[in-house]
Amino acid sequence: MSVSPFVQIRRDLHQIPEPGFQEVKTQQYLLRYLEGLSEERLQIKKWRTGILVRIPGTDPKRTIGWRTDMDGLPITEETAYPFRSLHEGFMHACGHDVHMAIALGLVTHFAEHPIADNLLFLFQPAEEGPGGALPMMRSEEFAEWRPDCIFALHIAPEYPVGHIATKPGILFANTSELFVDLVGKGGHAAFPHKSNDMVVAASHLVTQLQSIVARNIDPLDSAVITVGKIEGGTKQNIIAERARLEGTIRTFSMESMARVKSRIEALVKGIEAGFECTAAIDYGCGYCQVYNEEALTEEFMAWMSEECRDVTLIRCQEAMTGEDFGYFLTEIPGFLFWLGVDTPYGLHHSKIEPSEDAIEVAIRVVSRYFTWLSSR
Repeated sequence: MSVSPFVQIRRDLHQIPEPGFQEVKTQQYLLRYLEGLSEERLQIKKWRTGILVRIPGTDPKRTIGWRTDMDGLPITEETAYPFRSLHEGFMHACGHDVHMAIALGLVTHFAEHPIADNLLFLFQPAEEGPGGALPMMRSEEFAEWRPDCIFALHIAPEYPVGHIATKPGILFANTSELFVDLVGKGGHAAFPHKSNDMVVAASHLVTQLQSIVARNIDPLDSAVITVGKIEGGTKQNIIAERARLEGTIRTFSMESMARVKSRIEALVKGIEAGFECTAAIDYGCGYCQVYNEEALTEEFMAWMSEECRDVTLIRCQEAMTGEDFGYFLTEIPGFLFWLGVDTPYGLHHSKIEPSEDAIEVAIRVVSRYFTWLSSR
């Protein structure tokens, strides 16, 4: 059975997931498609493994921006798709293949149906890490075509197709990676008194970290500390000299993020003293909150209620998810919304299968919204 061009694009991209700033095949695929569109309408720049596409308006008063992400995740795919990932150990498990297909649909529409305002489409690498939004914002290419407002979407497994969810104000949390390395003294399991066991130290630290949210963060605020990975030791009868914890921190306020990090550092110092070891903390990459500009978001929601009644609008709650699109919103007014894709498996799950019907829904809604926005 034949599928729409943008569903096929999504399937093609699904097969070539690549890590951040290594999206070489993805960039090549996108460029081949873009170069097949009207050369008179499109202006294209490359930035690292990303792409900027500008469509000049017929009577521009501003530039409207749309951002999509490009990278995949280090997850081994377990879907039932006949078009599964061809890159072993990597998968588009966060919907970036869907996001890119939607963006190409929008570019195609506006290349054929120009509006008054300029349009800028950003294909941004490295959203999953180490973070491509901030360096892209600081690039010369972005500065030359800088938009006056900017928008984005993210797939939402929990919402049905034909549903869009958003809210004014904070939508996604501040996030930070967390890596803690502990170094003690290894030895024989029969002589624990001659060693400093880092498996035991790491176990104590994991337990203590869970006390931070319960006892150091205002109960009316929100924070999450998750340790998702522990490594330590080499054999069952050898006391581990080293251990490593890897996790994530998420908060709805910068004040709480600072408080959480302060408490982590205090607890780690206590582990050093209590277990006679040394420790090092690395916060890796961190993303600021996604804060939807309130007036624009309310205006969009009102427009949807009046002009887009074939799609169900939900005023949702904020979520502890992270997104480096938040950096764009610190300097440029705009918003992000959730797009329902109706799948029982969540984001970053090896079996996630978003409904491809959502692609046409998003193209239709956003193209109509940009046309309306430009006419005002």
